[in-house]
Amino acid sequence: MDGIGSLEVRWIRGFTNKSIEFVDNETVCYTCGNNICFLNLETKKLNVLQSPGKGVGALTANGNNGTFAFSEEKLSPSIFVYIFPELQLKNELKGAAQLDYTSLTLSTGGPYLGCCSSLPDHTITVWNWENAEPICTQPHAGQDVTSLVFNPLNWLQLCALGSTSLTFWTIEKSASFHVLKPSVIELPANDGFFVERLVLTSHTVSDKLPYFGLEMPPSAISGLKGDKAERIVTKLCTKARLTPCAVCWTPTSELYVGCVEGFLLLVDPESLSVSVIFNPTTADAILELRQSNFLGLTLDRNGLIAVGKEGVVHCLQIKATQINITQTWQLEEPVTTVMYSPDYETLLLSSNTGQIYVFNSSDEIVKLPDVLSGNFVAAALSHTDKNICVSVRDSGALQLWSADGVCLGSLSLQAEVTSLACCPIAQYAAVGTASGNVLFIDLNREQQPRLVHQVHLYHTPVDQLVFDQEGHYLLTGASDSYIYVLDARPSKTFSVIGYTVVPGPVLSLSTQCIRASEQVKVLALCTGQELTVLSLPTRDLSGPDCVDRQGCLSTLVLKVSRYKVPHPLESCVLGLNEVFAYCQKRKTLQRFKLPQDTDGLSSEQLVQLKPEQEVRGHPLGPASLSLSPHQSWLASVGRDGLLLIRETASMERHIELQCHSCRLGGVWSVTFSADSQTLLTAGFNDGSLVCTDLRIKGTDAGKVNEATKHSQSMNHFLKTIFNTENPILIDLPEWGQGTVKPEEIEVSSGADTVDVTEQDESYNSLLSAPPSHPTWLESRRVAVIKEDNEQYSETKKNLRKTIKELRDDIQEMMCENENLPDIERLEQQEFNLDVEEQRRLEATVEQEVTRVRNEIELESLAKRYLCDVLRRECWDSVKVKGKAVKAFYSEQQVKNYPLKERTDKEVEDLHRVHNMRKIEMAACTLQQSSLKKSSNTIRVKEEEQGEEGHDTESAAVTGSCSAQLGCSNPSIYDQLCLQTTEQRINQIILLQDVIYRIKTAFNADFEVAYQQKVQELNRVKYGNRQIREIMLELDVSEELWEPGLTTSEQPERLLTDSEITAEKYLTPEQKMEEERKKLEEQKRLAAREDNVRDRALDDMMDGVRELKKEDILKMEIPPPEFVLTKPGIQWSEEEKKVYKEYEKKTKDLSEEKEKYKKSMETEMKKLQASKRDATERFDETLTKLFEKKVKCEMAIYQEELKITYLVYSVLVEDEMRNRELELKLRLDETLAYREEIREEVKRREEELELFHESYDSAVAEDKVLDKEFRKEFFDVQGHVVDRLYKLFKCRPRVQKMRTQADNNSNLFKERRLCSSLAPDALGKMLKAMDELDALDNVPEGVKLQIWERFCLVRRTKVESEQKVKVKALTLAEMQAFLQKRRDEDSAAQQEIKNLSDGLESLHREKNRFLTDIMVQVLLKQGQVEVSTTDLTADYTDSVLSNRSVVEKLNRTIRTLGEQKIASMVNCKDFRKGVIQLQWEHRMMRMQIEDLNTKARDIQMLRLSEEQQDHLNETDLDGRVSKQVSILEITIAFQEKTHLKSVEQRIKTIEQLNRQAAEKAEKNATVEQQLPDMTVTVAERTHICEATASEENQAAKTEERYQEILHRKNLEDLARAQGDEMAFLWAKVERLRMKNFPSMDQLKYN
Repeated sequence: MDGIGSLEVRWIRGFTNKSIEFVDNETVCYTCGNNICFLNLETKKLNVLQSPGKGVGALTANGNNGTFAFSEEKLSPSIFVYIFPELQLKNELKGAAQLDYTSLTLSTGGPYLGCCSSLPDHTITVWNWENAEPICTQPHAGQDVTSLVFNPLNWLQLCALGSTSLTFWTIEKSASFHVLKPSVIELPANDGFFVERLVLTSHTVSDKLPYFGLEMPPSAISGLKGDKAERIVTKLCTKARLTPCAVCWTPTSELYVGCVEGFLLLVDPESLSVSVIFNPTTADAILELRQSNFLGLTLDRNGLIAVGKEGVVHCLQIKATQINITQTWQLEEPVTTVMYSPDYETLLLSSNTGQIYVFNSSDEIVKLPDVLSGNFVAAALSHTDKNICVSVRDSGALQLWSADGVCLGSLSLQAEVTSLACCPIAQYAAVGTASGNVLFIDLNREQQPRLVHQVHLYHTPVDQLVFDQEGHYLLTGASDSYIYVLDARPSKTFSVIGYTVVPGPVLSLSTQCIRASEQVKVLALCTGQELTVLSLPTRDLSGPDCVDRQGCLSTLVLKVSRYKVPHPLESCVLGLNEVFAYCQKRKTLQRFKLPQDTDGLSSEQLVQLKPEQEVRGHPLGPASLSLSPHQSWLASVGRDGLLLIRETASMERHIELQCHSCRLGGVWSVTFSADSQTLLTAGFNDGSLVCTDLRIKGTDAGKVNEATKHSQSMNHFLKTIFNTENPILIDLPEWGQGTVKPEEIEVSSGADTVDVTEQDESYNSLLSAPPSHPTWLESRRVAVIKEDNEQYSETKKNLRKTIKELRDDIQEMMCENENLPDIERLEQQEFNLDVEEQRRLEATVEQEVTRVRNEIELESLAKRYLCDVLRRECWDSVKVKGKAVKAFYSEQQVKNYPLKERTDKEVEDLHRVHNMRKIEMAACTLQQSSLKKSSNTIRVKEEEQGEEGHDTESAAVTGSCSAQLGCSNPSIYDQLCLQTTEQRINQIILLQDVIYRIKTAFNADFEVAYQQKVQELNRVKYGNRQIREIMLELDVSEELWEPGLTTSEQPERLLTDSEITAEKYLTPEQKMEEERKKLEEQKRLAAREDNVRDRALDDMMDGVRELKKEDILKMEIPPPEFVLTKPGIQWSEEEKKVYKEYEKKTKDLSEEKEKYKKSMETEMKKLQASKRDATERFDETLTKLFEKKVKCEMAIYQEELKITYLVYSVLVEDEMRNRELELKLRLDETLAYREEIREEVKRREEELELFHESYDSAVAEDKVLDKEFRKEFFDVQGHVVDRLYKLFKCRPRVQKMRTQADNNSNLFKERRLCSSLAPDALGKMLKAMDELDALDNVPEGVKLQIWERFCLVRRTKVESEQKVKVKALTLAEMQAFLQKRRDEDSAAQQEIKNLSDGLESLHREKNRFLTDIMVQVLLKQGQVEVSTTDLTADYTDSVLSNRSVVEKLNRTIRTLGEQKIASMVNCKDFRKGVIQLQWEHRMMRMQIEDLNTKARDIQMLRLSEEQQDHLNETDLDGRVSKQVSILEITIAFQEKTHLKSVEQRIKTIEQLNRQAAEKAEKNATVEQQLPDMTVTVAERTHICEATASEENQAAKTEERYQEILHRKNLEDLARAQGDEMAFLWAKVERLRMKNFPSMDQLKYN
């Protein structure tokens, strides 16, 4: 940069809403373009810091220690750390980031900064910004990180908030070594429930269906490997989780997390636990919080501040999982950012539009009106004495700024703004909008700008707005090539003077007012390489000679010159007879000299221009140019964000300033002030507005005076006009109040132009349907048409009448011409009066027809191409088209199998597999030849036994019934021999060939049936034709059944255009082809009709082949003539005979007719019966075909099932292979990781050992200082030394002092837990020691020298103690770090063991899967002996064996069983005889014993006298009767006695009832006395217990002892009696068994 001057930023305004931070208790900082702005919330003062690098990226600040940091936007960006308010650069951090930093954060616990880089490394780095050294780095860790936040209580904890994840990073340190360790937080699912993490480290075996093999993890199934595969599979296989959007640390080192779905979570980073504080989906959720998304969170003294999407701010009080809303604020706009100042006195909120709200301690809402977000579209400096700045944003907000950058006022235009210009003769600005309007804004009342006028000029955005230097005209440009000239004076109400059209869109406009020649020159850049210079006089242009009726400027006042440049230009400005332009292609600034004499050139003639000077421009374009008012300085801005100032006389030297961000699009526009010493630039996309002062040095400072003089002269010249026009502007009413809006003009003008469409066609071009809001030009044209209609209405009427008469005459002449002879007849075109117009119309029509035809042809071509593709893919490529055959008398139909032609690859694979199988089968045959000879005899026997079930067994073994259909392939493998993957793939190819054969065989049968149906249909048609002939002869009308082929039976019908009713358009080639086909069809029909055999028969039989019997029905015997002429009386005999013969013939003819009718009816019935029989037989054939189709389907499904099993086995084997590779890869990675950990452990152990020695030496030195204290004061008396030793042990309470000095309002109290904060503690301790070393604390009797020496010794001791403490903390950190590494080593070792076990298990399962082959078996009912309680039988405990083995075993078992049964029968019979003999022997022995006993009893029997009397009694009946009478007397007496006793009992019951009533009365009395008696008893009981408690206790004890003895005696007695009873029962049992069998059993024998 040349030293001609410099550019200084005066002020900068704008807010991007990207980040805003507190740098102290009252000041916030935010990014604005290429600068950092510092806004004091109390004084509203704004300071600016320009970035030392290129642009400003991420920004962060720490208000507790007044530091802030930001990154630059360039390749390999740096991070700059500053302190506030000095704005002094502390350090520049040069990291390894290649593109950008996504997030920065500063720690409150020390000089630490965390950053996260973007692509490609995504590295998280923690810096010590004081030393500019990175203390730890973790690459590939921040892929989606959007925010980093340190824990305010512990800088060793860092929270990384991602777009979809939340990660805690813990900084583990060992002395000066630091390392980052992540902990990923498992967030709940979208419904608020927690889901288990997908485990991908193992494989499982299915117990339900073991033949399906292993259940592999998704990574093995997908074939992916590594960490990326795990992330992808986890994302695909798990439920969608909550999306975090805001985080906030708590004083307990926990974290509040707000989610986009409206959930509020509490996360504990120590245990990694997550609890849901608020769930919006529950029924009891707070209604006010359901609509909140917790987009921002911050802590308050009273709870948690949360902001949502509807502009509502809540203060929440949270206890456990209970939430209460303590306070609510409603803002105008939704809030996205919320934060507290470091002293928690000020709450700052910012909206998505950039509006900032401040809450102070009194809960007052303060709105900062001048801080808005959004991009500045344009900005301009007013040319009046007030020197204010006007800016407009893309949202339509117009703002006024003072010279110091203070916002004076604003106005919302509620429109999308595209351009801006300030008028030099009045205090107003012109604003162009995207809808084509030009708005005029009165700026006299700065606090309240107002819209005073607007005009609609375009239907496209107004791209260019420019005033000439003296304020004569306002010129506008847009992309529709129209340039409008407006009167800039308010006294003329900003009227539109006229327009002109330039060749192409207007890319740039600039003006130059030449006061000497009273001209305003306008330079328009149109097509990039064409410049148009317009010359307008400064006089009034309202006359008719200046502007035509349409509003177009006349060539009398508008001089046009056109120039062409060699290279396309992007921007240009007009100087004094020269043009300055920027060429993007060459990236240069060019100066062109305009020719002086252009009067002789026409407006259509192009003049070639060559650049007189060309200098290097902006490295990144396109660029925009602006010329200073005094024409000496040229400013250029580009997308690189640079502002370049050059002298117009010599453009080599320049001044540059990086005023905007290059990455955000650079600079949009630049403008000079009236004195040319201030420039205003608007950023393209950075939302900043920069005001810059130009400082010229040295010899060029004189040009500043020239600019000032030019400004003063212009102000003096325009002052009179300003004093005239500005009051008129002030008096103008606000737009919409007392003014006519364009809509009203449109409505009023529309009512009178209803009949305009009835005018001549020449006016139609002027009335092309305008949009809803007509432009000025359209309204002007409508007004002209209306005026012409009113002026020439009578003339038009006469012309129409004349034209109508002329048309009638010509039509009469044409009619006469048609009737004239050919030689006199004129051609049709000779009646055309306007041949040129006809040709023009025909050309127009032809052009339109061609266009429409081309469009239709392209559309038809696309559709034909699509049709051809579909037909080729779905129809032509099918060898056998799919169709069906339907039955005649039912809905049954049978479809064939559509088949495509086999591809060359399929045929090649099939041949290869066949050849391979032939070789394998030949080798197997040679190998087994010896075994066949030895086992030949055995095989013959087995074949004889199993010949009957051979077919069934074959079908069962092959697993399908394709062999029964005759479509088997001899090359198919045995199911039990499929071991390798290649064999399975070959088997799949062979099975597909079997399926193809089955389909082909069935299609052959189907085609036979199809042809049969066609034949039957032809027969039916022929029969119907005969039946119709018979019915015609019999004069019978009856509807016949005529079946036909449906669309499913003739699918070719679908390819025709039968549903299109319109006539098909044919090309000439297609027409020729159609004609050729018609001729061929006619020849074919003629050949069919010219049958030689039929003509020969006709010639031979004279046209009559036989006498048709059907003529009989038409025969009629005519009656004799006399019957008609004479009555019957006058007939003669001869005539009577003739009449009798006539009657006889008539009767015979009628009988013959009846016979013929009956025969014809019989013939018709036979034809119908034959037709029905034939169709029914076809239906039966179709039913058989359907049954075969079912069998084919069954066979195909069986083969496809086998293919499916084989494909699945191949896939499972591939998955096993992928899983094995994955486990090996993870094992290698884990082994490498373990080696790294072990090396790390080894290094840390060595460091720990060395540090432990240092610590021991420090402790020993500290103890030595304590021991040598008395030696230091050997010259002091003992009691004084004792007092000094007590003071030597005394220490200040630093912690307590520090706590009291802290600000109680801070919610976060820093915990001093780490050794890195020890220097701070030592400094505070030494400061506190100054109080103890004061002379006020000197004990009596201690000299000053001794006290000073004592203070030195004590300070040395304190420093040694602090050193020991620091080393102890460091040692503890190192030991903890080492223990964590050892734990990681153990975990890695365990992981290696798990992976090795997994590999071994996988190998075992893989071998098992390869050997445990899945076999498909067909079994008939009764051959499956497995219980099928479920839908699927469980074959886990089943064994598959050959049927012959089972049958042979069954025969052996059956033979052995029969032999065993026979031997068992023999044994049974023999044992039965033995048992019978033993029983008879035992019975006889018992009978002998009984007889002996009876004999003995008889001998020993003793009889009583009664027995003896009984034996001696002869009259036994009398004795019995006597005893009976005695018994009757006794019974009567007992009955009498019983009655007496009953009466006595009744009396006793009555007496007892009376006694019971008396007792009840007494009980009632006693119950009434019971409460008093109870109280008395209780009192006496207490008295007795009190007087005789000891006696009662002894008595009770004795009584209890006696009870226990008594119980023991009873138990002993019961035990003895029980033993005795058992003995007696045993004895009874022995006696019972001794007397067996009893006498009752013997008497039956």
